[in-house]
Amino acid sequence: MIPTQFDYVRADSVKQAIELLQDSNGEAKIIAGGHSLLPIMKFRITEPGKLVDISRIAELKGVKIEDDRVIVGAMTTHYEVANDPIVKQNIPVLAEAASQIGDIQIRNRGTIGGNIAHGDPVADLPAPALALDAELIIEGEDGMEAMSVDGFTLGPLITLLPENSIVTAVSFEIPPSHAKSTYLKFFHHATGYPVVGVAAVTGVNEDGVIDYARVGITGVGEVSYRARAVEEALVGQKVSEEVIQAASELATTDGEMGSDLFASEQYRENLSKVYTARALKSVLL
Repeated sequence: MIPTQFDYVRADSVKQAIELLQDSNGEAKIIAGGHSLLPIMKFRITEPGKLVDISRIAELKGVKIEDDRVIVGAMTTHYEVANDPIVKQNIPVLAEAASQIGDIQIRNRGTIGGNIAHGDPVADLPAPALALDAELIIEGEDGMEAMSVDGFTLGPLITLLPENSIVTAVSFEIPPSHAKSTYLKFFHHATGYPVVGVAAVTGVNEDGVIDYARVGITGVGEVSYRARAVEEALVGQKVSEEVIQAASELATTDGEMGSDLFASEQYRENLSKVYTARALKSVLL
C-alpha cells in the first residue's frame, strides 16, 4: 500500500526536533532508521502529518560507559551495537541480540532507540534490555528524564513516551563480572521476527550457587516482559538440570501469550518454556 501524504523536515539538533514536534500539534512522528515506522505507514496503521528526521544528529550516536552502565546513543545502528567493543565486552547479550535482527540491510539502518521505543511486541531488543535493567533517556519540553524499559510498553505500539519527546539514549546496567549471558530466539521464517526471544544473564558463585539471574522474554505476546518468577526460582539454588527445568516451567508466569495464524497461545507457551530452558542451560551448565 501507499502511505497518505505528509510533510518532511530534517532536524539538525535534539532541541530543534523537540520544537518541531511541539509545532506540529501532535501530528508529527520521529523517523530515524525508518524500519519500524515506514511499514505501518504503508498499511496506514498510522498517518502522521509530518515526519521529523533525526538521523543526522551526531550527538545521538555512539557508545560510552558511565559509572556502572553502558550508554548507547539512540541513533546507533544494530550493526554498530553488534560490533562495538564496549558493548561486546560489558553487555555481550545486547550485541548478540542486535546481530540477529532482520537482515544486513535492516541492521545497517535500523536503530536501537527506534527498536525499543516503538513498542513493537515482536522486536528483539526489549528482551536483553529487560535483562539488563535498561532505562530510556528521554528529552522533551520539560527537560530530560530516565524511564525504565520495564513497564514502558503498555501494548502493541503503545508506550509511555511523553508527547513531544524523543529518546536520546538507552542506558544498560553492567552485570557482575562473573555473569554469563545469551540471547536465543525462534524466528518467523518469513519476517525474521522472534516468535519467542529469550535473553538470559546469570551468575554462579564459587560454591556453585546461582547468585544473579535476569531473564527477558519477547515476541510471545503483546508486551515483552521480565520473567521474574524464573529469576526467583534460580537465585540461591545450586546449578542442576532439575533446577533449570523447574525454573523454566515458570517462563510464562509474568507474561501473557498471544495467538495468530502462525502460532497458537499454547504453542507460544511451550516455546517460551523450551527456549528459556535452552538459554539457561547455555549459561549455567
